[in-house]
Amino acid sequence: MSSTRRHLLLGAPRFTAQDLPASDALTAWRQLLLARGPAQAATAAGGEFAVALEDEAGRVFLAVDKFAVHSLCYRIDGGQLRFAARADELADATPEIDPQAIFDYLFFHAIPSPRTIFKGVYRLPPGHYAWFENGQLSVAPYWQARFEEASVPRPLDELREEFQGLLRQAVQRQIGPDGLPACFLSGGTDSSTVAGMLARLGDGTRPHAYSIGFQAEGYDEMEFARIAARHFGCEHHEYYVTPEDLLQSIPKVAGHFDQPFGNSSALPAFYCAQQARQDGATRMLAGDGGDELFGGNSRYAKQRIFNWYQQIPGPLRRGLLEPLEPALSRSGLGLLRKTGSYVEQASVPMPDRLQMYNLVMRLGLSEVLSPAMLGAIDTAAPLAHQRQVWRATPSCSALNRELAFDWRYTLAESDLPKVVGATGLAGIGVGFPMLDDELLDFSLRLPTDHKLKGLQLRWFFKEALRGFLPDEIITKKKQGFGLPFGVWTHRDPRLQALGADSLRGLAARGVVRAEFVEDLLNRRLAEHPAYFGEMVWILTMLEQWLRAKAPDWRLA
Repeated sequence: MSSTRRHLLLGAPRFTAQDLPASDALTAWRQLLLARGPAQAATAAGGEFAVALEDEAGRVFLAVDKFAVHSLCYRIDGGQLRFAARADELADATPEIDPQAIFDYLFFHAIPSPRTIFKGVYRLPPGHYAWFENGQLSVAPYWQARFEEASVPRPLDELREEFQGLLRQAVQRQIGPDGLPACFLSGGTDSSTVAGMLARLGDGTRPHAYSIGFQAEGYDEMEFARIAARHFGCEHHEYYVTPEDLLQSIPKVAGHFDQPFGNSSALPAFYCAQQARQDGATRMLAGDGGDELFGGNSRYAKQRIFNWYQQIPGPLRRGLLEPLEPALSRSGLGLLRKTGSYVEQASVPMPDRLQMYNLVMRLGLSEVLSPAMLGAIDTAAPLAHQRQVWRATPSCSALNRELAFDWRYTLAESDLPKVVGATGLAGIGVGFPMLDDELLDFSLRLPTDHKLKGLQLRWFFKEALRGFLPDEIITKKKQGFGLPFGVWTHRDPRLQALGADSLRGLAARGVVRAEFVEDLLNRRLAEHPAYFGEMVWILTMLEQWLRAKAPDWRLA
């Protein structure tokens, strides 16, 4: 039977046990599973990995790393557990599309695990393992974030030295045996740090850094990438994405993913990776994770301001401010209206507060979705999913709970699949040094006010790298590879035609209302191209994916 056992190994796991064969991951996994059982076997591995193993008794073990860098999907078929790296590999010839997954996509711009777009096909969530025995499947977490702040913080110089050492080690681990890889360089703190560490580790060879620009006001930060490249002596490669590029790549990128995916930064990431691959690179390093581990997203400061509201005495909040909120929000005076908006948002508990301005919800579900679609879905399910993830984090500070929440939704369900998908399409490997296990452990021990000091984002990260990073990078406002799709679509007739054709195709499938589509294309997009362009984008990518994977599907 051993010759017919099935297995799937992805990534490069690092095992904590010293007696395991480091060069033979399959043997190591089998030894762990035999000696420790499924939960402890998963716990004994670090790094980025996905593993699926069938043992001598026909039992199946599945596990993915803490951030699900590698995807692992499964379905039960005829009493057997089937598994694959992609959801579409497990779909039937005529796939059965799940309307609830489509709504999840519209809500999140991705489909969070364990659901996939296909009925009966599931994706293992980050930090989870699965065990299939005697026709029964159990899925459970083997790892959860546990923040352990020291009662007496260590001296800043000591923390800085350890942190810089861990960064060097993390980048070194990701270089691999083939020599110095390429890297993404947006000009932000994370990508610049990775580029700088590559330069330090090099043997005199200049690291190759790839940046994307846009000829659109407010979207281009190429100058910051140039500053970082000059500072570290990188071989800098620039590419300016054009509307013509989008016309050519939207169908290709949409169809490459195993299910609908709406993170618009996938296209710029693809062009970076494609250029690196054409230049002969086989691997790129990305800076994803630094914001989420060390407190760099602006919403963390915003939520801290909202959390201050809870310090107001309860009788004053409930007896005066909250009853006045509707009148304040309708006020014609800016200050009063902002006060009303603050009270309205601050009164809503987390994580519900994060979705108060969710795009599809703000537009109105009955305005956007067809009656048939509304009748086929549970509109409360996405928020219930988020509440469950929020509650799963052990007791910790409000900020750390937000970080752990973002490890699931921002990293595992969106940013990492974006980069992995884009580089995969370009035919190049990718590594994420910011998600190194030891850097993660360091962040779990770091005091909350070292991450967000007052309202200063990623305070420790910047202080620890002051003098290493250029001052302009440390003080710059976060941006990234945002795509000016709405602005360009408003101006470019060809993109307008692609968007209109895609959205009308979704209306014909019974997903969205035809009246909404026409209003979005003919009125709202012109009123606010950046805001409503996001809705055009996610609908366009959905329809383009359906055309590639399920062209005949319609909502019954």
